[in-house]
Amino acid sequence: MNLECHLAKKHCTPCRGGVPPLKGVELTQLHRQLDDGWHIIDEHHLEKEYSFPDFLEALAFTNRLGEIAEQEGHHPDILLSYGKVKVQIWTHKINGLSESDFILAAKTDASQKVRLRDR
Repeated sequence: MNLECHLAKKHCTPCRGGVPPLKGVELTQLHRQLDDGWHIIDEHHLEKEYSFPDFLEALAFTNRLGEIAEQEGHHPDILLSYGKVKVQIWTHKINGLSESDFILAAKTDASQKVRLRDR
Protein backbone atom coordinates (compact mmCIF):
# COMPACT_ATOMS: atom_id res chain seq x y z
CA MET A 1 0.00 0.00 0.00
CA ASN A 2 1.37 3.39 -0.98
CA LEU A 3 0.14 6.06 1.42
CA GLU A 4 1.48 9.04 -0.54
CA CYS A 5 1.29 7.94 -4.15
CA HIS A 6 3.10 10.33 -6.45
CA LEU A 7 0.73 9.31 -9.25
CA ALA A 8 -2.05 11.25 -7.49
CA LYS A 9 -0.04 14.44 -7.97
CA LYS A 10 0.14 14.01 -11.74
CA HIS A 11 -2.55 14.85 -14.29
CA CYS A 12 -4.12 12.63 -16.90
CA THR A 13 -3.06 13.35 -20.45
CA PRO A 14 -5.50 12.95 -23.31
CA CYS A 15 -4.87 9.89 -25.42
CA ARG A 16 -4.97 10.51 -29.13
CA GLY A 17 -4.75 6.82 -29.97
CA GLY A 18 -2.07 5.20 -32.04
CA VAL A 19 -0.01 4.18 -29.01
CA PRO A 20 -0.02 0.63 -27.70
CA PRO A 21 -1.58 -0.11 -24.32
CA LEU A 22 0.79 -0.88 -21.46
CA LYS A 23 1.63 -4.55 -20.89
CA GLY A 24 3.65 -6.79 -18.61
CA VAL A 25 6.30 -5.20 -16.42
CA GLU A 26 5.10 -1.65 -17.17
CA LEU A 27 1.72 -2.55 -15.68
CA THR A 28 3.31 -4.24 -12.67
CA GLN A 29 5.47 -1.21 -11.89
CA LEU A 30 2.53 1.19 -11.99
CA HIS A 31 0.27 -1.23 -10.10
CA ARG A 32 2.75 -1.35 -7.20
CA GLN A 33 2.31 2.40 -6.79
CA LEU A 34 -1.42 2.09 -6.10
CA ASP A 35 -3.13 1.36 -2.82
CA ASP A 36 -4.37 -2.13 -2.05
CA GLY A 37 -7.56 -3.30 -3.69
CA TRP A 38 -6.85 -2.37 -7.30
CA HIS A 39 -6.83 -5.30 -9.69
CA ILE A 40 -5.53 -5.41 -13.24
CA ILE A 41 -8.05 -7.40 -15.25
CA ASP A 42 -6.68 -9.18 -18.34
CA GLU A 43 -4.11 -6.39 -18.85
CA HIS A 44 -7.10 -4.38 -20.08
CA HIS A 45 -8.57 -2.40 -17.20
CA LEU A 46 -8.23 -1.54 -13.53
CA GLU A 47 -10.97 -2.44 -11.09
CA LYS A 48 -11.65 -1.73 -7.44
CA GLU A 49 -14.67 -1.95 -5.18
CA TYR A 50 -15.13 0.47 -2.29
CA SER A 51 -17.43 -0.21 0.70
CA PHE A 52 -19.53 2.35 2.55
CA PRO A 53 -21.93 2.20 5.50
CA ASP A 54 -24.93 3.25 3.39
CA PHE A 55 -26.17 4.45 0.03
CA LEU A 56 -25.70 8.15 0.80
CA GLU A 57 -21.97 7.73 1.53
CA ALA A 58 -21.53 5.66 -1.62
CA LEU A 59 -23.34 8.33 -3.64
CA ALA A 60 -21.18 11.10 -2.17
CA PHE A 61 -18.05 9.19 -3.17
CA THR A 62 -19.45 8.64 -6.67
CA ASN A 63 -20.08 12.37 -7.01
CA ARG A 64 -16.54 13.21 -5.83
CA LEU A 65 -15.12 10.74 -8.33
CA GLY A 66 -17.25 12.31 -11.06
CA GLU A 67 -15.79 15.73 -10.26
CA ILE A 68 -12.24 14.35 -10.41
CA ALA A 69 -12.99 12.63 -13.72
CA GLU A 70 -14.27 15.88 -15.21
CA GLN A 71 -11.22 17.82 -13.98
CA GLU A 72 -8.89 15.21 -15.45
CA GLY A 73 -10.86 14.64 -18.66
CA HIS A 74 -10.65 10.90 -18.02
CA HIS A 75 -13.85 9.05 -17.17
CA PRO A 76 -14.21 5.70 -15.38
CA ASP A 77 -17.12 3.31 -15.42
CA ILE A 78 -18.84 3.56 -12.04
CA LEU A 79 -21.36 1.10 -10.61
CA LEU A 80 -23.19 2.49 -7.57
CA SER A 81 -25.20 0.25 -5.26
CA TYR A 82 -26.16 0.27 -1.61
CA GLY A 83 -22.94 0.55 0.37
CA LYS A 84 -20.69 -0.17 -2.61
CA VAL A 85 -19.07 1.57 -5.54
CA LYS A 86 -17.24 -0.45 -8.19
CA VAL A 87 -14.82 1.51 -10.38
CA GLN A 88 -13.39 0.34 -13.70
CA ILE A 89 -10.79 2.41 -15.53
CA TRP A 90 -9.15 2.03 -18.93
CA THR A 91 -8.27 4.16 -21.92
CA HIS A 92 -10.96 3.59 -24.51
CA LYS A 93 -9.00 4.95 -27.49
CA ILE A 94 -6.33 2.27 -27.09
CA ASN A 95 -8.68 -0.35 -25.61
CA GLY A 96 -6.29 -0.95 -22.74
CA LEU A 97 -4.29 0.68 -19.97
CA SER A 98 -2.22 3.85 -20.03
CA GLU A 99 -0.44 5.77 -17.29
CA SER A 100 -3.46 8.08 -17.07
CA ASP A 101 -5.57 5.15 -15.84
CA PHE A 102 -3.21 4.64 -12.91
CA ILE A 103 -3.20 8.39 -12.22
CA LEU A 104 -7.00 8.41 -12.03
CA ALA A 105 -6.95 5.32 -9.77
CA ALA A 106 -4.49 7.06 -7.40
CA LYS A 107 -6.61 10.22 -7.37
CA THR A 108 -9.68 8.11 -6.60
CA ASP A 109 -7.98 6.61 -3.55
CA ALA A 110 -6.65 10.01 -2.47
CA SER A 111 -10.16 11.48 -2.53
CA GLN A 112 -11.41 8.62 -0.35
CA LYS A 113 -8.59 9.15 2.18
CA VAL A 114 -9.38 12.85 2.48
CA ARG A 115 -13.03 12.00 3.13
CA LEU A 116 -12.12 9.48 5.84
CA ARG A 117 -9.84 12.01 7.58
CA ASP A 118 -12.64 14.62 7.54
CA ARG A 119 -14.96 12.41 9.56
